[in-house]
Amino acid sequence: MNIQNAIEEKLAQHFEPAFLEVVNESSQHNVPIGSETHFKVVLVSPQFDGQRLLSRHRAVNTVLKDELEHHIHALALHTFTGQEWERLYGDVPKSPNCMGGSKLGSVNATS
Repeated sequence: MNIQNAIEEKLAQHFEPAFLEVVNESSQHNVPIGSETHFKVVLVSPQFDGQRLLSRHRAVNTVLKDELEHHIHALALHTFTGQEWERLYGDVPKSPNCMGGSKLGSVNATS
């Protein structure tokens, strides 16, 4: 299992998030291609209700203790309660409507 998947699984299991996004930002740093050392996490969880930002970050760091000790060099955390997320961004972002994709004249692979 790669590091990103491990992060996603652990955070999903522990926080039961309303929204979770884990982005591997390693390519933006001076590391070998394919590295998994720099991540950004956006996490919206009801477990953060009533918690200060520092407590939220400590909770995430505790869940990812092994990854932080052995694999991750940098971890940017963006943690929100449901109310904070809704106030700042509205509902959880939805995917854009389909623009037709293959209906817009894609090339037939057998041609």
